[in-house]
Amino acid sequence: MARTATEEGLATGQAMYQLEGTMLEACSCGVLCPCWIGEDPDGGECFSLIAYHFTRGQIRGIDVSGVNFVMLQHIPGNVLTPASWRMVRFVDARATADQNNAVLGAFRGEYGGPLADLASLVGEELGVETVEIDHEVVDGKGSLRIDGMVEAVMEPYRGPDGIGTTLRDSLFSTAPGSPAYVAKAAVNRVSLPQYGLVWDDAGRNAIQAVYKMVYAG
Repeated sequence: MARTATEEGLATGQAMYQLEGTMLEACSCGVLCPCWIGEDPDGGECFSLIAYHFTRGQIRGIDVSGVNFVMLQHIPGNVLTPASWRMVRFVDARATADQNNAVLGAFRGEYGGPLADLASLVGEELGVETVEIDHEVVDGKGSLRIDGMVEAVMEPYRGPDGIGTTLRDSLFSTAPGSPAYVAKAAVNRVSLPQYGLVWDDAGRNAIQAVYKMVYAG
């Protein structure tokens, strides 16, 4: 049987993962979050959510198109301190077992590349939940909802021509290689007392991105 293009790429050491879609982030810092330029967070610590929708993508040959993934974390100091984040991960209930394992493996850093760099900042995984995740971007406004646990609504700042204000070439990024849209969250509410993660930070920092991540392996 002939191999698919993805299988051929993996056989030649290419495309360990290819992911593209939208990213939504909101946190307890003021606008703009100092973490993105490597400074300490406002108040000395940061409570944040980072959400990815994979419009198209594959991880080690597993198609993850349409899957949503969310990370909620407490960052106790500088964002770049290795193994310092405390995190809960949420995988889309619509994902198959193979998709679930592929996404978790990539974001735990098991397959290398920029996601491994991000994973190196995590010191403790508090839990993994499988839930229904509603992730949307409509007319530039992003929204995220996990019923009873997470709700966020955000919109990017815009220049005089109406184009979204972007952050590029920052020291830290949750969408490596892609410009980020500086935003504000009208709603950023999390209720996960079982993990010690509870906040309501309306009117504070948010980031949005349309990203493409490719790691050849």
